[in-house]
Amino acid sequence: MNVYHVELKEITKRFSGFIANDHINLSVKRGEIHSLLGENGAGKTTLMKILLGLYSADEGSLWIDGKEVHITNPRIAFQLGIGMVHQHFMLVNNLSVLENIILGQEPGNVSLDMKKSYKIVQELSTKYNFALDLNAKVEDLSVGMKQRVEILKILYRGADIIILDEPTAVLTPQEADKLMKILHDMKQQGKTIIFITHKLNETMEVADRITVLRNGKNVITVNKEDTTPEELAKFMVGRDICFTIEKSKKKRGKPILSIENVKLLPQASDTVSLSVHEGEIVGIAGVEGNGQRELEEIILGLRKYKNGTISLLGVNINSMTTKVRKDLGIGYIPSDRHKRAMLSNFTIADNYLLGYHFRAPFSSKGILKKREVEKHSKDMIECFQIKVSGLHQSIGSLSGGNQQKVIVSREVSQNPHLIIAAQPTRGLDIGAIEYIHNQLLRLRDEGKAILLISAELTEILKLSDRIGVLYKGELMELKETDEYAEGEIGLLMAGRKAGIGTNG
Repeated sequence: MNVYHVELKEITKRFSGFIANDHINLSVKRGEIHSLLGENGAGKTTLMKILLGLYSADEGSLWIDGKEVHITNPRIAFQLGIGMVHQHFMLVNNLSVLENIILGQEPGNVSLDMKKSYKIVQELSTKYNFALDLNAKVEDLSVGMKQRVEILKILYRGADIIILDEPTAVLTPQEADKLMKILHDMKQQGKTIIFITHKLNETMEVADRITVLRNGKNVITVNKEDTTPEELAKFMVGRDICFTIEKSKKKRGKPILSIENVKLLPQASDTVSLSVHEGEIVGIAGVEGNGQRELEEIILGLRKYKNGTISLLGVNINSMTTKVRKDLGIGYIPSDRHKRAMLSNFTIADNYLLGYHFRAPFSSKGILKKREVEKHSKDMIECFQIKVSGLHQSIGSLSGGNQQKVIVSREVSQNPHLIIAAQPTRGLDIGAIEYIHNQLLRLRDEGKAILLISAELTEILKLSDRIGVLYKGELMELKETDEYAEGEIGLLMAGRKAGIGTNG
């Protein structure tokens, strides 16, 4: 009989009637990398927070090395050798790497023994090839290095079971590659790793075994060598997914959007200039926080900027309001749909009116035409295959994918010249991502100009005709997608150009 390092048996967790985990079983072998795979909302993080003691299960039991345990808080989890690296790092920026790692676990009975601490932590860093400068301030580290500090922090506390929650979401491709090597080294040292992700390529690269969750339920547990990305995608979504995109070659037309010498971030040492033409998708790549949100909001007039010029169809729009800019032909799919694109408590029909309630055929002489609103809403729901129970259902009750379909269909139905698509597939399942991608390519082929801003490099590479890379508010490069050398975009995302020395 196999004794697993970690077992979760029949775990059920409810939140106000919503079942996040529905009798889930998970068995993890000692010294393996086990991928917990599923789309956002599948129940992955909730399940791991139960193992860490942040949540308590309504039903089910937890077992470590064949013995049932009761984990009611994170301290008990730490005592049992369980540690978790969360998506959002829990570090003190103005402290050193060493100080962050030992914080709360400082050796020494009366006074702090920094020499002993340094020796212990340095040995761990060397053992797992972390290449960390323990004296460096955390605020001066790259995102990838900060993540290593988080991992080293839980290793220092004696963790043998290490949970990583979507660990590559904020990393450049090079940093992600280094993380995978670190995980393999940790596995070789006998650590048990649970890797939460929704990315199939990461799963196939790093996992020994894979458990797929969908809608809070077990779907399958399988050895990596016994499955394929296509099969895993079907398990995640419940249907076949097409991974290839047919993108026609076509000559781009006249410039629709022109940005000249606009400063995105106060600390940026250079301005940004770029253009987007008819019939092309210009992708903006970069680790989040490097000026993407500012670019999106400056174009729409949602954020003030002191210098530079923005033109739409040759018309300077610097002094124009957001409403006037949209009237000139900008469709806007914002990165934060809850804040910028929808009113959760309003009906689906009402959300189709947002920003367009003054336009024909929805209104005439200030009087709203409800019949026209409902007709338009029904047409969009049918055309974009949006799953709803009725027009008067609140948009907040829809899945993330269906919310995004409402927003996309609303914006493109107004026949804009330019579409700003910022993080258009964030939080969506594979099926919804496939649909949104196909819609963006359809619009491109119809001659629309599309500025695609995304933290997902695979999305940028798949859809874009030209790619620009933002780093600290500066445009590191902008050229045809097929002109980039392998790995070049990842280097640019880290602020380095090919041929220039690297670090960390």
